[in-house]
Amino acid sequence: MTSTPPVTLEDVRDAAAQIEGVAHRTPVLRSRTLDSLVGAEVLLKCENLQRVGAFKFRGAYNAASRLSPEQLARGIAAYSSGNHAQAVALAARELGTTAVILMPEDTPRSKLEATAGYGAEIVTYDRYTGDRVALGGALAAERGLTLIPPYEHPHIIAGQGTAALELIEEAGELDALVAPVGGGGLIAGSATAAKGLLPGIRVIGVEPEAGDDTRRSLEAGGRVSIPVPRTIADGLAAETPGELTFSVNRRLVDEIVLVDDGRIREAMRLAFERLKTVVEPSGAAALAAVLAGLPGPLPSRIGVIVSGGNIGARRFAELLGG
Repeated sequence: MTSTPPVTLEDVRDAAAQIEGVAHRTPVLRSRTLDSLVGAEVLLKCENLQRVGAFKFRGAYNAASRLSPEQLARGIAAYSSGNHAQAVALAARELGTTAVILMPEDTPRSKLEATAGYGAEIVTYDRYTGDRVALGGALAAERGLTLIPPYEHPHIIAGQGTAALELIEEAGELDALVAPVGGGGLIAGSATAAKGLLPGIRVIGVEPEAGDDTRRSLEAGGRVSIPVPRTIADGLAAETPGELTFSVNRRLVDEIVLVDDGRIREAMRLAFERLKTVVEPSGAAALAAVLAGLPGPLPSRIGVIVSGGNIGARRFAELLGG
């Protein structure tokens, strides 16, 4: 840990200016039915309606748009289970460059097709036997590309934090902010923005029960690795928290709660049937935690980051038993 935070509120505000007019300012959704079920006022930041269908475009464009002309001319590389892949692919297209993305072989087909649709070249690997960081770094070095990681970069973290910045600007005072946790970039940026604007806010991270590497790391006081998680929330299936993101989250995140796949399915169903919005499993995790009941005193106003909606119709029906 260093005494100087890797990302500040001013960095998040700078990222907001950088992505303005390119990323969507997504809506904040309210539902009386949801408020009644939870027993509090719940405000959903709908990043499932962001470009590429997830918050990841914020950080990817913030990082890619700051590359030098020489770096852009050579091209960009990334590794991702899906949403960062699409985000980097679209950012590259917007900036007039190319992207090569390393993706797991078992990535949902809808995410593979969308990434290719944005013009990226896809290279696959086995997530259960391959080290994506090592493979991604080797791929970038071999081809002379600039690697944009999914969360281990200050510009990525600051870009992701713009979602929480917008939510608080629109919603005003919040007692708690709830966000999903994979590698930790979204909640690191969100916590930076939220606590910079509202010092007393509770920041609550949500992980799948099978993938609680950040919870274990916070309890241990250092980064802990776990076996590759098997969960329907593929975007949250991290083995180890990022070093940079963990340095932020250990200071700013108040607690981590866990949700199982069953509760994630229930949240997806409620979002579809009652809120009329499609949310992918990873994007539904924070809502699932709020529906299950947050630990401690119930906050009066709860902000929830609905992080993504990238799921195909067939897979959606399979998960909900349709």
